[in-house]
Amino acid sequence: MSDHPLQSKSVENFLKAVYALQEGDDRVATNTLSDVLNKTAPSVTDMAQRLESAGLVDYQKYRGVVLTEAGREIALKVIRRHRLIELYLVRELGYQLHEVHGEAEDLEHAVSDRFVEAIAKKLGDPVIDPHGDPIPSADGTLLYRHLMPLSELEPGRGGVIAQLKTSDPEMLQHMLDRGFPLQGRVEVIARDPFQGPTMALVNGIQRVVGYHVAECILIETSP
Repeated sequence: MSDHPLQSKSVENFLKAVYALQEGDDRVATNTLSDVLNKTAPSVTDMAQRLESAGLVDYQKYRGVVLTEAGREIALKVIRRHRLIELYLVRELGYQLHEVHGEAEDLEHAVSDRFVEAIAKKLGDPVIDPHGDPIPSADGTLLYRHLMPLSELEPGRGGVIAQLKTSDPEMLQHMLDRGFPLQGRVEVIARDPFQGPTMALVNGIQRVVGYHVAECILIETSP
């Protein structure tokens, strides 16, 4: 994947991190990027300055970074690769859900556009990855769904588990072990105040999950 002269694994990871962290047109602080990328603050600033010169980000000292349209396009291509690879590993190669993120992190930088589009065709041009994250289309379009964290649902409300929003394999496995699978039907029974646990019926079976995990279980609510 070398559509831009500066494009490399480190550049792709930087752009992908900015995309994941920025809300709308909000800027992402370089200190935040430093933590997420596990890089020193000076190296993040240096990368931001290089990518601004290349037209991929807009960087302002003390105000942070935001993607340009060109930077956003590259970030979405990398995300498309990552999520298609994850789905292929699960559906075609029998990987478990908690095993795929690390593999996809490495492979997303190594495979060709032709290979990625062959995967997409093989899988039937899917729009959702195995965690429930939307897969960008080849032109960068994303499926939009209005999802609510389980932690915010009031007792009596419910829906379908649409996304398990974590890349941490241990947390992901914990969600599954606690009985919260993707596409499971959920109805909240009770929710303790002050960030207490949530009790819910999942596919008719009573389950309990802590607040911070419930924040990462996203529900497509019933009307």
